Amino acid sequence: MLDEKKLAVITKQIQRQFPEVSGSKPTVKAQNPPQAKSPGVANNIPQLTYLVTFRGSVYTESGKSIPRLVRVVVNADGKILKITTSR
Repeated sequence: MLDEKKLAVITKQIQRQFPEVSGSKPTVKAQNPPQAKSPGVANNIPQLTYLVTFRGSVYTESGKSIPRLVRVVVNADGKILKITTSR
């Protein structure tokens, strides 16, 4: 599983970039490594990745709440590979 120290660093970075998810506890799921596109390439060894999900909400000027979901794919070293978010 993902180390707690690495998760704390990832959480700080995401909360800095998306303040609306501050205070939410992230969920972590292990993902299967992606399939190699070119078999036989030595540098293309798949690594285990983790999906870290943050939930929050944003309020519009009219006071309506809009849910915000931030999905972060990280490798076993804690390096962020991809960030996607809802509008």
